[in-house]
Amino acid sequence: MSSTTTGTGPGSGPGTGTGTREARNSPFSGVNPVFIGYELRRRFNRQTTIFTLLLPAVLYLALFRTAPDGATLPHGNFAAWMMIGIAVYGAATAAVSSAATISVEKASGWMRTMALSPLAPPGYLFVKVLSSVLMAAVPVAIVGLLGTFTGVEATATVWVTSLLVAWLGAAVFAALGITLGLALKPETVMHMPGLTMTALAFLGNLFIPLSGTMLEISRYSPMFGVSTLARYSLTEGYSFSGEHSSFAMAVVNTVAWFAAFSFMAVRRFRKSTGRN
Repeated sequence: MSSTTTGTGPGSGPGTGTGTREARNSPFSGVNPVFIGYELRRRFNRQTTIFTLLLPAVLYLALFRTAPDGATLPHGNFAAWMMIGIAVYGAATAAVSSAATISVEKASGWMRTMALSPLAPPGYLFVKVLSSVLMAAVPVAIVGLLGTFTGVEATATVWVTSLLVAWLGAAVFAALGITLGLALKPETVMHMPGLTMTALAFLGNLFIPLSGTMLEISRYSPMFGVSTLARYSLTEGYSFSGEHSSFAMAVVNTVAWFAAFSFMAVRRFRKSTGRN
């Protein structure tokens, strides 16, 4: 009597787990366009989109004329300074709010289900960050559009580099959002991103030009690095009070906070999925 062996060859069925192992070991960790599209559709819902559009726009319109006396900039005006700051804030808030929705997946057990799929943990977290960063492009575009109609004066280099850095810098806060989402319950995390990001924005020199001791404290905050890099082509690193922040210091700040938030996100993720 002949016997049949299954699940050993390259063409074995899905029950063998061969396809899952191959996907997990691939360079993309099982990431595919279908899952990315699914994540984006979940994030661009009516409630989050309205919040993402309205809050940065209202803040910009309320603040772009609040220039301090004698405010001068090398490559633009105060409205440009405020536009960039609000773009950073809007992108960061959109990213952290979007990424924090992982709390719902944790509470519902969806994360443990995903652990059995071909999508490896690095791929799962990568898709969360990617979709959150793509979501962050919306407020950056809205604030940039408002800037063109409200007297923003800046060189072409400032326009391109500042908004691009404001957008890509949202990756730092997507990692923070994942950390918050995994650390807090869904009913709590709903209120945390807005409060947290507003506090960090004030501390990060986004809304009000800081100087002296407050500026020194601000240099170590999570938003200061991204905001300084985004504004560097406009200000050359100088504050309105003449104090200077180096480009290298801003890069170190940004990389350090991204590494810290990413480390915390991975630790929380492993704990949530029972992985060591």
